[in-house]
Order: sequence, then structure tokens, then C-alpha cells
Amino acid sequence: MTRARLDKLFTVLIAGVLAGLALAMAALPAALVFGIGFSALAAPYSELPNTLRTPPTPQRSNLYANDGTTLITSFYQEDRVDVPLAEVAPVMRQAIIAAEDARFHEHSGVDLRGVVRAFTVNQRDGTTRQGASTLTMQYVRNVLSNDPRLSERQRAAATELTTARKIQEMRYALALERELTKDEILGRYLNIAYFGAGAYGVAAASRRYFSKPPAELTLAEAALLAGLVRSPHTDDPINGDADAALARRAYVLDRLVESGQVPADAAARAGAEQLRLRPSQTPNDCTAVSAEHNDWGFFCDWFTRWWNAQPAFGATVDERQLTLRRGGFSIVSSLDPAVQRATSEQVRRIYSVDDRRAAPTAVVQPGTGRVLAMAVNRNYGVAANPAGQKNHPNTVNQLVAGGGAIEGYQAGSTFKVFTMLAALESGLPLSTEFDAPERIVTDYSATGAASCDGYWCPRNANAEMDGRHTMWTAFGESVNTYFAWLTERVGADRVVEMAERLGIVFRSGDDARLARHGAREWGPFTLGVSATTPLDLAGAYAAVAAEGSWCAPLPVVSIADAAGRPVAAARPNCRQAVDADVARAAADAARCAVGDQSMYGECARGTAEVLRQQLGRPVAGKTGSSDGYATETVVAFTPQLAVASIAANPDDPRDAVGQRVQRQLVEAVGEVLAFALRDEPVRDFVPPSETTAFRLTGARAGN
Repeated sequence: MTRARLDKLFTVLIAGVLAGLALAMAALPAALVFGIGFSALAAPYSELPNTLRTPPTPQRSNLYANDGTTLITSFYQEDRVDVPLAEVAPVMRQAIIAAEDARFHEHSGVDLRGVVRAFTVNQRDGTTRQGASTLTMQYVRNVLSNDPRLSERQRAAATELTTARKIQEMRYALALERELTKDEILGRYLNIAYFGAGAYGVAAASRRYFSKPPAELTLAEAALLAGLVRSPHTDDPINGDADAALARRAYVLDRLVESGQVPADAAARAGAEQLRLRPSQTPNDCTAVSAEHNDWGFFCDWFTRWWNAQPAFGATVDERQLTLRRGGFSIVSSLDPAVQRATSEQVRRIYSVDDRRAAPTAVVQPGTGRVLAMAVNRNYGVAANPAGQKNHPNTVNQLVAGGGAIEGYQAGSTFKVFTMLAALESGLPLSTEFDAPERIVTDYSATGAASCDGYWCPRNANAEMDGRHTMWTAFGESVNTYFAWLTERVGADRVVEMAERLGIVFRSGDDARLARHGAREWGPFTLGVSATTPLDLAGAYAAVAAEGSWCAPLPVVSIADAAGRPVAAARPNCRQAVDADVARAAADAARCAVGDQSMYGECARGTAEVLRQQLGRPVAGKTGSSDGYATETVVAFTPQLAVASIAANPDDPRDAVGQRVQRQLVEAVGEVLAFALRDEPVRDFVPPSETTAFRLTGARAGN
């Protein structure tokens, strides 16, 4: 008979006999005890589950700012983060062994001497006062009872006091000790054990009770934590019985002295220490973002929406959330705390937190889609608002990125960029001229104030705009009639399609229906009558800044799973949405609006001319006013950054913000750009080709 078969038979024999003795501890009849022991000899040997080798313990995921160290918040069902045994203080390792399994280094998973001792004590006292589960057996029980791949019924069965369960537990413990070292088992046990007060694993427990890493635990602290494992729900000194916790600490210290691991005088000093807790609570979810950084909550909220949309994390939203809260991810977000602070300060200079109006603002990086800041003059939270104030001063609605109850806001003439891009793509050059009248009657059907005998007939903001224009001057001065004419030449459906190509999402049901079924007749689209958000708008203009490469808005720089492996979902998702020369041409015309000059010297006047002087570097952008100045919008960009801000009343689109706020928006956007680019080199835009600027050609493919 081979040694391997002898070893297996020996394991079965020991498991069966000890199982019988262990059940005797629970005062079972002697006949049943011996019956269990011998029946186990004939039972088939069970292979060790992979779960026990690599336990699938739920671990919290941490979301950091872009520096990789500043914690925004965490997400978890169980507050746990695994740490290597080397990062646990030696005294903590000694304490847990002294408390739970003094002969841990002497047995092979099942402690025969401990079983006999427990049997003797319990028979003498007539009650089950002393257990015989080794630390390895406890680890097995913990793993099986926490395995997320098991059903609730299977997990419950892993901890119930039955003959079959005890035998299986012993077998697994014996097998486990043949595959893993003592240190490997101890490390896994310390990471899976529950220490009370919501802390799972020694790292979370050390933070929860003492606000320190486990490597820094003192003797008194380690003894306290080790003592909690036996009855974590009742002995928890934060929410439960502090006296019981101290009594258990004394017990652990006594065991450490008995085993010769700690001198008696050191244990006495530790036992005399008062209970010195420094509790800290690991934040959980976006509403737990610290009050000091409450404005980060809107970014955090958008991050969770982004996560919920990623197929890489599960087939459904529920599965993706479970992955986030159990997966132990380390997530470095794109949020730049300094840029976020500067953006929030500018937004709150325009409107206070208590103002019914808001100025949601987004800052996006061209070429990656990473979002550096999302700010709005609101408190992120679920606290009640005064009667009639739906979204102020407190809200968790996504005012910056949209979604849920937020469809967005009309962004006015900023949408003219989509008409210009569609025209350039069709082969029309920047120099395309049109004698723009004060009012133009189009072929698009319309009703209401903008209707002339049933046709859409927009007019310019003032008579000074009338006359001959190119795309440069018409975009710079925001000439409505020029772009109405250009839409007719290109086709309104192509303008709508261009907007969608650059990331404009139609969250309003009416807008979505028009985009799908009435785009050919949606002439007013060029004047920004569709609802949008600052994030969508900043992303679209960032694509122009990146020479036609549109990147899906991205809230992360990197994601690593619990094993430290990078997750591909963190990579930018970019595509060439329009031809590079077409995008360069659009950027060249967009310089006219903000007081810069095009590469060909074709700019005349602009609607935000102070921006170039304020920023002191090449810049492009656009302003927009919706009908009756209900909303005001400013977008500005450089090759390195794009910022979009919209002033609106999120609760009442009829509550006009007025034209005067546009000047404040221009200044605020300029200040954000100036601050965010303070350490960045000055970069100029790449000029468009003379062909795209001046010559009529065939269509320019780019998507």
C-alpha cells in the first residue's frame, strides 16, 4: 500500500474518531458517539474545495482621488480588506493563537488533546463550556459560511451543529494543513474572522477600534481584539459590553503568559491599562463622503452610475453593485481635488447653496474623457428641504451628469458646433458665405412664437449681426439665421446625428422621439432646444479639442482587483468621431467666440471676448442662451482641457436665469481653466488645412 493511500486512510480514521469525541462534548449519548466514529471510517474521502485554498471573502472597495491616496469613500457589505500576515503585529498573531488555539503549531488541523480535554470538562460540568475547534477548523467554518457562491441554505448548513458538518469540517482541516503552511492558515484566518462592530478581518478591526493599521497594535490592543472573536456580537466594546471585552482581554493575556510568549510583568501592565478606544467608521457609499468634501458626492454618485453601466462587472445592475461591494477593488478616480475645489468655489460665487438656481459645471480632459471635476451649488445628501424646494439646498439628484429625474437643460447656441461640424464634414469650407438676414423663414414646420405661417423662422439676437458671414464670423457672433440656413443645406438629421456621435444623450422622452422619428424636420435643434448636461457638452467640445477623437466620459484613472491586477474597464474608450481636419476647422472657428484669433485671421467679434485675455493662452469655446434667457451656457476649451457650465433652475425651466449671468459664467469658466492649467505648458491648436478652410469639396469621412 502506498504512503499516499496510508495517509488518506489515516486521515479518515482520525477524522471519524475525533468527530465522535467532538460530538460527545455536546453531551450526546455514548452509543451515538462511537457510532459516529466508526461509521466515519467507511465514509468516502472528500477532496479539499478550492474555496478553502483561496477564500472568496467579501472585501470593501475603496475609491480614491486621482492622487491614489486621498480616500473619497468606500463601498462594502462587510468592512474588510485583506492584509499579508507580515503587516500584522507579531503580538496580534500570538494573541489570536493564545485566545483560540494554543496548540495551533503542534497539531495537524484537529487537536486530539483538546478534544479529550473539552470532553472531560464538559462531562464534569454537565454543560458545553469548552470547545475543541482548532483555529484551522474555525477557518474552514468561516470560509464555508461566507462563500458567496453557496446558497443561503448551504451557508447556514456550514455552521449548524450536526454530525455530518462536524466530520466534514475536521476532514477539511486535516487536508488543509497538508496543503498550506501554518502562517498561510493564520493569515487567512485573521483576514476572515469577525471582530464585532461591523469589522471583518484584523485590518478593519484595527481601524474600527483604534484607528491604526494592524502592524501598530500594542499588546493590550491585540489582546482585546483577539478576545472579541469568541463573542463579537456581545463583547463589542463600542456597541456591546465593554466589561466583557476587558474580561476577555485579561483571559488572553493570561494565556499568553502561560504559553511563555509574554512576560508576566508586561501582561500585568497591559491588563492594567484602561480601555483606550479611538473608534473610526469606514465610510460606505457616496452619502458617507466626509462633510469637509461634500461637493465630491456628485462625482461619487456619477462614478456609481458609470460602474453600474459596465458589463465587465456583471450582467445586471444588481450584479455589478454586488461586485463593487464585495470585490475589494482599489479604484483611483479621475477627480482632481484641487480642480474640484476651484470649480466649486467658482460655482458658488455665481449662486449660493440656498439659491433655487444652479450652475452645474463639468471639467473634462480631451483625449481620455477623464472627468477632473463635477461641481454644483448644492449639498450632496438626503436631508429634507424646506417645503416647495425640491432640489435645494440638499439633493442627490445628478444635476451635472443627468440621469434619473434629471433630463438636462437647454444649452442654446452651443449646439451650433454640431451644425458646423456636419457642414464641414459634408464638404463645405469654413469660408462658406451667406448674407444672413435679421429673420429667415425656413422649410421646417413650426408652431408658436418662432413660427411664420407654420414654418420655423428664427431671428438674430440683434440687428448688428445681419449681413454676410462665414462660419468663422457666424460662430463667433452666434448668428442664428446663418446656422438655420446652414442646417437646411446640410440636413437637420445630419446635425442631430453629429450631436449623438459626440456623446449628446437624449434623456427627455420628447427629444428622444424627435431624434429617432423626426430628425429631418428638427431644424431648431441647431439652436440648442434639446436638453443636455454640462458633462455631455464638455465631452462633445473635448472631442473637438482632441482633433475629432471622442472619448466616453470616464471617472477613473485605474482599477485594480483584490489581487492587484489591473481591470481593463478603466481604460479610456475613445473613437475617431469626425475627421481630424474637420475638428481642427471647428476649433479654429470656435476661437472667434472667445476673443482669440483663427489661424487664418478670419475672426471678427465674439460673444465672450474677455476669455482669451483672462486666460492668456490659446482658447476656443461658445456661449449659448435659450429662449427668453431661461438658461445660459458657456463652454471653453484648450487642447488640454474642456469646461462646460450651465445656469438654470433644475426644478422649473420657466424660471429664467437672465442674460446677465452669462458674464459671470464666462469669468468662472476662465478661472477654472486658468487654475487647472497653471502648471501645464501653453499649447496652440493645430490649424486646419487650407482645403477645409477655403475650398468646397466632397464629403470628408471621419467616423
